Amino acid sequence: MTIQSVLDEAVTSGAMPFAVAMAGNSGGITFEGAAGEAAPGCAAGPDTVFRIFSMTKAIGALAAMMLIDRGQLRMDTRVAEILPDWDRVQVLDRFDGDTPVMRPPKETATIRHLATHTAGMDYEFWDGDVRRYMQAVGLRTIMSGRKASLLYPLMADPGTRWSYGPGSDWLGQVVEAVDGRRIDTFCREEIFAPLGMDTTRFEPDGLEDRLAAVWQRQDDGGFARRKLSPPAQPEFYGMGHALYSTAGDYMRFLRMVLNRGALDGERLLSEQAVGALLADQMRGLTVLPMRSATPATSADFVLPADTTHSFAFARFESDQPGKRRAGSQGWAGIANTHFWLDPAADVAAVLMTQSLPFAEPRFMSAYDAYERAVYDQ
Repeated sequence: MTIQSVLDEAVTSGAMPFAVAMAGNSGGITFEGAAGEAAPGCAAGPDTVFRIFSMTKAIGALAAMMLIDRGQLRMDTRVAEILPDWDRVQVLDRFDGDTPVMRPPKETATIRHLATHTAGMDYEFWDGDVRRYMQAVGLRTIMSGRKASLLYPLMADPGTRWSYGPGSDWLGQVVEAVDGRRIDTFCREEIFAPLGMDTTRFEPDGLEDRLAAVWQRQDDGGFARRKLSPPAQPEFYGMGHALYSTAGDYMRFLRMVLNRGALDGERLLSEQAVGALLADQMRGLTVLPMRSATPATSADFVLPADTTHSFAFARFESDQPGKRRAGSQGWAGIANTHFWLDPAADVAAVLMTQSLPFAEPRFMSAYDAYERAVYDQ
């Protein structure tokens, strides 16, 4: 099948409400296409704006790596040295009835732990005990945009296992503290402007007519619109979820990485720093299966057992037959925006819609077909 026919089939079959896709390499874009309506009466296309949610995390990691590259930060810097509030974070040991019983962490969390999701924090979407803790103490979700919401409990000691949570939001706060600028200003001046990511923003102001609708899968298999967006004008911009972007803008970021830190004459990272950005930084750990605690929001998400994590992305350590090669990197956003980059094959691609639940089997089957079509072209 051609790439475009894969997109058409995905929408016609109901695997996704609409699709925008783009593929390329270090030299440029090799495919762009779309299918369906991003909002009623508005055809999906390359200008469609998405809430990219956790695709924000890689941008936050890039910001931190830029400071490391400049000698202003180290991967093994203790988080609490920069953000003393980290020392308020405790490990959830157990519950005594409905009362959380906490203990101090046995290990010290570092910048590396935040970037690789090994600091010990889990989202409530993936761990029911986190939700139970939040209800017990009145902690608001990180999606509230309130600074107090950063204080999720640790569900494991730092450095002992992979756990997917708000570590990237703390990492963004580290960048602010070290650099002195707010994270939105840093990203705009140091990343988006140099890369020409003109439609990547923390607020959708002026983009409303291009902003896709979010769709929720219904019991009958169809989709209905629902409200879901990052918090507007929050107390802080969380680098785990805060960005709006387009397929073309995100491809410029991915192509910069394929080009070892530079794009169209603008260098963001040294080649040595790109090597560190893409290297396995988990120190013997692997990415664990993500078992959903909220099925309407996400299905289970299970990657190959040997998947590790670089400073910015999940890292695939084995060739995937007919698809990405060993050393490839990728991740996704909760509303089913997905990407990967494959340095060995010089390939990068995105497949983006706005639907829940995340990673449902029908969507993932279409994503698999899309990736295979990219490598077949």
